Amino acid sequence: MRMTHFFVFALLLMLGCSMLAPTTCLAAGYPDHPIQVILPHPAGSVADITLRMAGDELEKLLGQKIIVQNKPGAGTVLGADAAVRSKKDGYTLFYGGASPTIYAPITNPAVVHYDPAKDLEPLGFHFFLPNVVGVRADAPWKNITEFLDYAKKNPGKIRMTSIGVGSSTHFAIEVFQSMTGAKFTHVPFEGGETVVTAVLGGHVEAAMDGLQKLKPHVDAGRLRILLIDPKMSSYPDVPTPRDLGYKGNLPASWFGFWNPAGIPEDAKKVLVPAIEKAVKATKTRIDQMGDICEYKSPAEMKKLREDEYKQIYDIAVKIGLRKP
Repeated sequence: MRMTHFFVFALLLMLGCSMLAPTTCLAAGYPDHPIQVILPHPAGSVADITLRMAGDELEKLLGQKIIVQNKPGAGTVLGADAAVRSKKDGYTLFYGGASPTIYAPITNPAVVHYDPAKDLEPLGFHFFLPNVVGVRADAPWKNITEFLDYAKKNPGKIRMTSIGVGSSTHFAIEVFQSMTGAKFTHVPFEGGETVVTAVLGGHVEAAMDGLQKLKPHVDAGRLRILLIDPKMSSYPDVPTPRDLGYKGNLPASWFGFWNPAGIPEDAKKVLVPAIEKAVKATKTRIDQMGDICEYKSPAEMKKLREDEYKQIYDIAVKIGLRKP
């Protein structure tokens, strides 16, 4: 009788498990307490907003609290370093993108004490911030063809801002110059709204920055977008470099989920499908913000980082930001 009771109990347990979400049964007991996600950006930033969107979805899927730990500093290196040094138990994750895994290791290796290729493992890609070339609405150039024609005839006369030397937008300017043959005068700022206000105030002629930052001013009729990459359906008339016949793409800021290398495989089996669902659940809201939510698998995210690392490394050597 006892054996019969045991058999029935075991059968019911197996049936109950099969009815639960796949992530619940892949790793027995994980997660059994809150998960913290380290973010190398301040509260209220774009990444903070998107991470909390995804975190709300992950809480529903995993049944545990997702705690965002904002650790800005050292050009996003501080947060990445904290994640790499954390306990490898699956309860500390990292949310970051190109800055701590590509740009900082290339342009400022003295302060980066981790190897992003070895110490951080991708769990799932979240979204791109499309780069745009923006000018004042009353600028003399009505389209990118006129803009480039003027820049080629007047090398260096157009001043173009970025969020700083060695940033993604700085490299986007370098790539843009290389592919088009135009020459701009790079005017770096320390991020924030200063890039936009410099254009609005007439201190510079153009900005290379994320669409989300320029979008409110475009919608209000104060700025005009001449170029965008990647393509967005909400701006069908704004061309990409490929639309103009150029090869390649402009480097773009992007974000995704990572784990410090060495967490249990059972934890990853739970996290990867949960992150995929959470990312897809945030797509509509993130796209409406002016970004592009596009889930990529860990393997796709790894290849993206590797390909972009090589591209940025070569450019950094060319412009003197990195020794060969």
